[in-house]
Amino acid sequence: MKILVTCPPMLGMINEFIPYAAEKGHELVPAKVTQTLSQEELIEQLPEYDGWIIGDDPATRRVFEAAQAGKLKAAVKWGIGVDNVDFAACRDLGIPIINTPNMFGGEVADVAVGYVIGLARELFFIDREIRHSGTWPKPPGMSLAGKRVGLIGFGDIGRSVAKRLLAFDMNIVAYDPGFQGDGGLSGVERAEWPQRIEEADFLIFTCSLNVHNRHMLNAETLAKTKPGVQVINVARGPLIDEPALIAALQSGHVAAAGLDVFEQEPLPADSPLRAMPQCIFGSHNGSNTKDAVRRASYEAMSKLFGFLEKFD
Repeated sequence: MKILVTCPPMLGMINEFIPYAAEKGHELVPAKVTQTLSQEELIEQLPEYDGWIIGDDPATRRVFEAAQAGKLKAAVKWGIGVDNVDFAACRDLGIPIINTPNMFGGEVADVAVGYVIGLARELFFIDREIRHSGTWPKPPGMSLAGKRVGLIGFGDIGRSVAKRLLAFDMNIVAYDPGFQGDGGLSGVERAEWPQRIEEADFLIFTCSLNVHNRHMLNAETLAKTKPGVQVINVARGPLIDEPALIAALQSGHVAAAGLDVFEQEPLPADSPLRAMPQCIFGSHNGSNTKDAVRRASYEAMSKLFGFLEKFD
């Protein structure tokens, strides 16, 4: 059967997966996409396909209805986050669908920790200054031992972040209404958001996005944080009210941010964030290692092929 792939990390290694799918009797077709296809593009293309491996595209009811009116039989959301997928619409339409959780908690955690170290010691600022201005900067950094992290999300990624930061003798306060306890990690404290955020030197977002936590970091909650707090987001852009964060960065209340994700992706060329050298930016690429992409992609194909076998 014919399968459309719209997930950028999987597309980056698609030549490895095409022969494997062919052995199983399926044709993988790579979409021409940078980050996501639009609803209109999906509605135009998807009806030609039996299956869909979804990235962060707008997988809405409207898209699924149009696709099912054509050939679409089943879909898999590549990766953990499912905020872009209307699972209720799939249930109503009888389209089998699932995601691939717990595939790359360690990989995303590595990026989060990289942002912590990079911001604390201004490593990326120093690199840029040496490369582009010819100066020899020596900004005073921040020691990590003893600093407190507000960790928003204590699932696979969050616990992986905590494990790494505890090794740096940092203190962790974790927020996650869906997970109880310390995850077997001695030294992790628990709180309900936004309690104790005034204590945090770093706020790190690793949670999934849902209707209850959109813009959970906003002007009101930012006002409660201590001056000089640093914000890291390796989860989903809309968890943070971006204009509010920009205002806090411009005022200096937030010292810096490490953002792998944004409210609009790619980051608009006119975003004020681009003019902030104290920040580090990514391209929604936290899970993208060859090992993790291979692991998640074979899992996605296995689940989708299992769905499609029922239609043979």
